[in-house]
Amino acid sequence: MSFWALFLIALGVSADAFAVALGKGLHMRRFAVRQAVVIAVVFGLFQAVMPLLGWLLGTTFAGAIADYDHWVAFGLLTLVGGKMLWEAFSGHEDTDEDTDRLRIRELLVLAIATSIDALAVGITLAFLPVSIGWAVLLIGITTAVLSFVGVAVGRRVGARFGKPAEIAGGVVLILIGVQIVLEHTGVLG
Repeated sequence: MSFWALFLIALGVSADAFAVALGKGLHMRRFAVRQAVVIAVVFGLFQAVMPLLGWLLGTTFAGAIADYDHWVAFGLLTLVGGKMLWEAFSGHEDTDEDTDRLRIRELLVLAIATSIDALAVGITLAFLPVSIGWAVLLIGITTAVLSFVGVAVGRRVGARFGKPAEIAGGVVLILIGVQIVLEHTGVLG
């Protein structure tokens, strides 16, 4: 798998964390670098660990589904991308109050919730020619950077970028799934 395809996957799975980080920044009374770093590190760490767990799970079953692994990869990426699109278009009210307090329990729940998709992507990576160490590192760093930027932008601009980020992330993951099937079936060389 090329660096750019892997980077697009990293961007796609980072979209949820970016959107949540935007929301956290939106509700800060003032920008606090320390809090933004904590959010970025926690989100990046969870986004890195979950694909690794998914990859371990996927490699356990890789031999059993080798004949149709491209369809599994396509299905998982389409499911994750579709879920992101559904969440972006389903619209929900933002009722959080502004605060400068960072609740660790809430942050951990958000980190887990935004990284579940990365678990499914990790399963997909088990069926692709990719270095899992490099993939995990790239996903973790990309998520951390985007989460930090999300907090900063959310504080300054507001939440208007959250929905477009989720839409873009969902579309990218679906397109990568389609690319995997087209390459495996010989349509793309």
